[in-house]
Amino acid sequence: MIIGERLRALREQKNFSQGDIEKKTGLLRCYVSRVENGHTVPAVETLEKFARALEVPMYQLFYDGEEAPKLPNLLKRKTADDILWGNSGRDAHMLAKFCRFFSRMKPSDFGLVLYMAQKMAKR
Repeated sequence: MIIGERLRALREQKNFSQGDIEKKTGLLRCYVSRVENGHTVPAVETLEKFARALEVPMYQLFYDGEEAPKLPNLLKRKTADDILWGNSGRDAHMLAKFCRFFSRMKPSDFGLVLYMAQKMAKR
């Protein structure tokens, strides 16, 4: 499917002229014509303008079914909370130990530990 053909079909379904699209989008009529005839490929931002002018959701510019397409069954991605170190399991246990030890340290000893950690991180 060529996007220009789809835009023209949607425009004609709504009984809009290229001039109507020009007024609603701010795009020049000659540009609308160039897109519909396949001479120019519009950017995503321009497609958003077309969708608003045609009063359709953006997916309908690419899909001609009556109802919204079904989403594929994608793998569940980890959330930010799942990725955080120390959020669960052994890492959470280790973090709790660090917190206990650091709370008992003198400020000078804590500074030394942080200095050593910086040196190790630079390697």
